Amino acid sequence: MEDWINFLTFRSLISPYALLGFYYLGAVIMPLAVWAIWFWLTHRFGWFSQARDEVGVLSDQMLTPKQRVWLLLACLLCFLMMELFWRMLFEFLIAYIHMAEDIQALVRMPR
Repeated sequence: MEDWINFLTFRSLISPYALLGFYYLGAVIMPLAVWAIWFWLTHRFGWFSQARDEVGVLSDQMLTPKQRVWLLLACLLCFLMMELFWRMLFEFLIAYIHMAEDIQALVRMPR
């Protein structure tokens, strides 16, 4: 019963658990959602599909196979950096929550 009272009066924080859930939503679900939206846009709007095809033809004409590989590697590196930044952001937020809990515990300690 005391746990529910602490929860309802904001004495105990659920943020670490919620942050873990949001981290995995962002790290796994968001890239899949972007891919799904891209797929939906190409099938829903003809002009979007046409623009994608024209960019593909133009890249085939302008880029050598080696340049396309480097471009793909650069995109992969950007994706990995975004994932790393997302992870570091949530590590910082979780550390902040843990510090807040520790400070609250110090305040409640008898002197």
